[in-house]
Amino acid sequence: MSKFDIEELIGELTLQEKIALIAAKDFWHTSPVERLGIPSVRVSDGPNGVRGTKFFNSVPSAAFPNGTGLASTFDTELLEEAGQLMAVEAAHKNASVILGPTTNIARGPLGGRGFESFSEDPYLSGMCTAALVNGMQSRGIAATVKHYVCNDLEDQRFSSNSIVTERALREIYLEPFRLAVKYANPVCIMSSYNKVNGTHCSQSKKLLDDILREEWGWDGMITSDWFGTYSSADAIKNGLDIEFPGPTKWRKSELISHLISSKEGISEEDVNTRVRNVLKMIKFAVDNKDKTGIIENGPESDANNTPETAAKLRKIAADSIVLLKNENNVLPLSKDESIVVIGPNAKTKFMSGGGSASLNPYYVVPIYDGIKSKLGKDPEYSIGCTSNKTLNGLWEACVIDPSKGNQADNIGAQAIFYTKPVEDRSPDEKPIDSTTIKQSYLTLFDYKNPAVEESNPLFYVDFEGYYTPEEDGDYEIGLQVYGTALLFIDGELVVDNKTKQTKGTFCFSAGTIEEKAIVSMKAGKSYKFRVEYGSGPTSQTASDFGAGGMQVGIAKKIDENEEIAHAAQLAKEHDKVVLCIGLNGEWESEGYDRENMTLPKKTNDLVRAVLRANPNTVVVNQSGTPVEMPWISECNALLQCWYGGNELGNAVADIAFADVVPSAKLSLSWPFKNEDNPAYLNFATESGRVLYGEDVFVGYRFYEKLQRQVAFPFGYGLSYTTFTFENLEVTADESKEILSVQLDVTNSGSKYAGAEVVQVYVAPTKSGITRPVKELKGFKKVYLEPNETKKVSLELPLKDSISYFEEYHNKWCAEAGEYQLLAGSSSDDTQLISSFELSKTFYWKGL
Repeated sequence: MSKFDIEELIGELTLQEKIALIAAKDFWHTSPVERLGIPSVRVSDGPNGVRGTKFFNSVPSAAFPNGTGLASTFDTELLEEAGQLMAVEAAHKNASVILGPTTNIARGPLGGRGFESFSEDPYLSGMCTAALVNGMQSRGIAATVKHYVCNDLEDQRFSSNSIVTERALREIYLEPFRLAVKYANPVCIMSSYNKVNGTHCSQSKKLLDDILREEWGWDGMITSDWFGTYSSADAIKNGLDIEFPGPTKWRKSELISHLISSKEGISEEDVNTRVRNVLKMIKFAVDNKDKTGIIENGPESDANNTPETAAKLRKIAADSIVLLKNENNVLPLSKDESIVVIGPNAKTKFMSGGGSASLNPYYVVPIYDGIKSKLGKDPEYSIGCTSNKTLNGLWEACVIDPSKGNQADNIGAQAIFYTKPVEDRSPDEKPIDSTTIKQSYLTLFDYKNPAVEESNPLFYVDFEGYYTPEEDGDYEIGLQVYGTALLFIDGELVVDNKTKQTKGTFCFSAGTIEEKAIVSMKAGKSYKFRVEYGSGPTSQTASDFGAGGMQVGIAKKIDENEEIAHAAQLAKEHDKVVLCIGLNGEWESEGYDRENMTLPKKTNDLVRAVLRANPNTVVVNQSGTPVEMPWISECNALLQCWYGGNELGNAVADIAFADVVPSAKLSLSWPFKNEDNPAYLNFATESGRVLYGEDVFVGYRFYEKLQRQVAFPFGYGLSYTTFTFENLEVTADESKEILSVQLDVTNSGSKYAGAEVVQVYVAPTKSGITRPVKELKGFKKVYLEPNETKKVSLELPLKDSISYFEEYHNKWCAEAGEYQLLAGSSSDDTQLISSFELSKTFYWKGL
């Protein structure tokens, strides 16, 4: 065959080959048909970086800021560049498909994967999605917009039934996907785990076929989420093109052949339809092979770890950081000031939330190191208090051979793999594998070895490393596992997570709680740590999660009250304080939701003590979604830095020292407390269902309708300079269906150049139904020198900007009447108002 002709290929494929094509070969690859030249295509997570094909011992990758951080840039041009860089990363992993971006709506602050998503607002979510998709696909890498649809919590996510009105489904939850299709045409879309109104999304004819394909005219490939297929005939008939991962559970050749021959729900033509869409994705990969240089089943590389990559990641991260408060000009910092760095998030490397968004980063710059680099010296430091959910970091602090010191190739633990447990091994038992482990959080469920059965991945690992404490004291040791594990120090059993296990949230909620012990240690003495691990099938928590995982940690036990007092004393002794607090990838992770909005442990006590000791404190909060800040009225300077990826610390320092002037805006409303948020009463899954009781009033739509005050409104963010808006002009051209907006924006400051985000909201003055006060329908970032004025122009689709979904007609309704257009710097600061009219009501469907 001279070219990749889809219809010709379908004609030549056997039924067995067709069935093979609509199920993945393994965790990350589609099935090839070698005799017809159909290659195997590699896919890779995901949302904030391209991991490659391994969780265990993966090749290092670029870590981007998380989704809510990316959206806070309010900069589609920058996000398109980010998408292009993600595509370069994918090519280095020889992956033709990126499993991202995540486009779900942040209904409330507690969603475990809320950090992965972009926003509470469907327009911002959709435009950010489209920008990243356009960037990826311009470089020949297919994007996968996920998770379609209403996958907005983790609680019982495989069975949870999202009960949502048709209007809310259309206006809030489907809308970002519609905008992504309209403005970017993604090659792939991933169905979600959950049900919507009683039907699993991966087999919903309404969602997959009627809306996505027929109404929107999209013709790409729909993939299941991993293990998110629940039927054979229904999923094939109703629109799910490919089941991931492989080997298949639901699309075995003999089963599908039997269903076809017995006319039990599907025909070969149904299979042909699914094959056609899979081949479209493969054709995209084949057609772009010269552009991407991807080699089928090729090796994975970290060669994109370059100064150019670092510079781009640093800019994206800095442009995502939101300046929330800056009273008394605490910021920017000066290198001439004495500065102390305090807090549990200062020296840690929290570059991402947890779950499938996590990856093995090239490196991570902690906030402390970023500040240190600016100052050219080590600032004083105190941890203040701990904020960890569980203990981590043991192997990172160990060496393999104490006689060789802390050289790079000696850091970590030696891991020796066997097919038998310690007690059953003969003295001359030969291992099946060995490697050096440098990470204490190990995901082993994709470990493969010829000596291990794929259907029953039973094996055993002995981990050994030497830990030398820097201080005398009591040290806390922690161990959590999916599988079983025993931890020994100098041959003595210290932690037993084998003989009795308690189910917890570890390893996507498949594993145990953390078992802990306290051990007294002497400074300078080397202690031999040994962990005897049994893989997933040895677990008592009875979950099918492959070869499992393990996390081991260590920390010197501190008196937190004494440490807080010490931190406050240090704060008094310096001109300025950088106080680093927040969450991490264990508090915010795939597999479970947060229980509350509270900062961990004694964080609030630490913040209050430091603020009272020194009002010139910059609080730097790190989280993917809102946290309660009961001390906010006492705080003069506050930065929201999200999970900033590789360049986290440098980006925070760039903002703090005004090498970058802050320009980001909140992609989420920030309530004072969890009870204020619209999904508070209806967030968790109860009796198998979650009621979307807030309807269309999500985020700022809710707070404005009820006139409920928030700590910080949607779209809010300060700068080191000031901006003014003037001369708003609005024209509605009904014949062209265009809403034209123009206004002047001035940098009214005299010292700093900076960027402002013009936000455009539309509000009906009168309507036949209850509608939000106003809704975001356009935005544009503009860069201005001091005292410079620029005219900003936006052209918006008229029908998209004014319509609501009319359930009775099952169509969008553009209602005749007067509308207000509001322009400003946040949802709560719309300085300019104009109006326009629509002369005649009309209904519409589609894009």
